[in-house]
Amino acid sequence: MIICVVCDVLGEENNGTTIAAMNLIRSLRAKGHTVRVVCPDDDKMGKQDYYIVKTLSVGPFNGYVKKNGVVIAKPDLDVINAALDGVDHVHLMIPFMLSMKALRVAKEKGISTTAGFHCQAENITSHLFLKNSHSVNKKVYRFFYNKFYRYVDGVHYPSEFIRVLFELYGGKTNAFVISNGVGSRFRPMEVERPEEFKGKQVIAFTGRYSKEKSHSVLIDAVRLSRHSDEIQLVFAGEGPLKEKLKKQSKGLVNPPMFRFFPREEMATMLNTADLYVHPAEIEIEAISCLEAISCGIVPVIANSVRSATRYFALDEKNLFKCNDSRSLAEKIDYWLDHPDEKAARSKEYIGYTKQFDFETCMDKMEQMIIQVHEERCNNG
Repeated sequence: MIICVVCDVLGEENNGTTIAAMNLIRSLRAKGHTVRVVCPDDDKMGKQDYYIVKTLSVGPFNGYVKKNGVVIAKPDLDVINAALDGVDHVHLMIPFMLSMKALRVAKEKGISTTAGFHCQAENITSHLFLKNSHSVNKKVYRFFYNKFYRYVDGVHYPSEFIRVLFELYGGKTNAFVISNGVGSRFRPMEVERPEEFKGKQVIAFTGRYSKEKSHSVLIDAVRLSRHSDEIQLVFAGEGPLKEKLKKQSKGLVNPPMFRFFPREEMATMLNTADLYVHPAEIEIEAISCLEAISCGIVPVIANSVRSATRYFALDEKNLFKCNDSRSLAEKIDYWLDHPDEKAARSKEYIGYTKQFDFETCMDKMEQMIIQVHEERCNNG
């Protein structure tokens, strides 16, 4: 098949949506499909099967968008028409302006379409200081549905949690719940700890430095921990709150490591950790947490009603009260005080994560595209 993947935001693989997009693109190409990509990335100009659009100017907010490490695509009808010429299927990553325009063109041409659901309402409203406004978040979901998802032939949800939430506030869709998958490199392995980690209890968290990821809750929990003097925090990621988090963590005995790890280095880093903490309040799936527990790292996860990650906890000992640093400190201390139980739980998690095997998930994504395309062809 000739498949076009439309990405309003792409860039470096430093966020879940971009990683999901690039994994899908690479997998479909490996399976023999021709994959065209529409995106706003100038560095991909001239590369085969990439169709580049300009970036959208948001006036006085350009600096803020840049600070968040992204560029947003500006729809270009000529580029979209060229990219969709002769394609069999279009997959749209997020419901922004480029994908909305590409969806309209695809419908006019009679091309089958699927769309991913990778953007919670709070990912938008948190930037407007309205993430806790239930009514505003509902309106965002309703807008997504009315302007976009109601018109696509199939919707990919990375978790059942986000499918239920969106269909409650948006509307019914032709749903396919498929994990974004965990790559085979994420497995238990013997690695030599860096010198600066030796003799310490390493606690890792992978996530963008943004408000909804709640890094500050973990920093405060370490201050409250009985093991505070031993703990070395590793914040794998990047984002606009980096300097603010550095300031907040001043006074910790061991200054946290703030670093972006390339994908090929992430598994090695995780295998140096004694514990993985996922304090994020808002999360569609959190592949980063699955990657950690696939390496056998026992997690402590925020029990947030707005996060799918809580469903990865095997029991209450792996959960803490959302946004409660004292509750998190108690769970951290429990696991660091019970190494034998932690070792046993590690083995349980390794078995649990087999259901998220990357190749199996990518096979399901291909099957979704083929099924939707065939249904569209059969129904005219």
